Amino acid sequence: MVISLQEVEHIAMLARINITEEEKKEFAGQLSAVLQYAEKLNEINTEDVDPLYHILPIYNVFREDEIIESPDRNELFANAPVFQDGYFKVPKIL
Repeated sequence: MVISLQEVEHIAMLARINITEEEKKEFAGQLSAVLQYAEKLNEINTEDVDPLYHILPIYNVFREDEIIESPDRNELFANAPVFQDGYFKVPKIL
């Protein structure tokens, strides 16, 4: 697929960039080369290839839920500089 100079101008306008006439010609060639390569990928036979969901064979990365005893509230508050009525007390920030 060949990209025209008008299409390059349109892409530059969408990207909000100013390009010179020389750059338009250069980008037209580069974009055409990229699209030609993408067209080659359409020639590959993928009939018997399953879709790839992840590059690595990871099936389940979740750990099992385990019920554990919560730490004692007094132990948690032992590290707090200030606490009041069962809550950590922090300065107001407005």
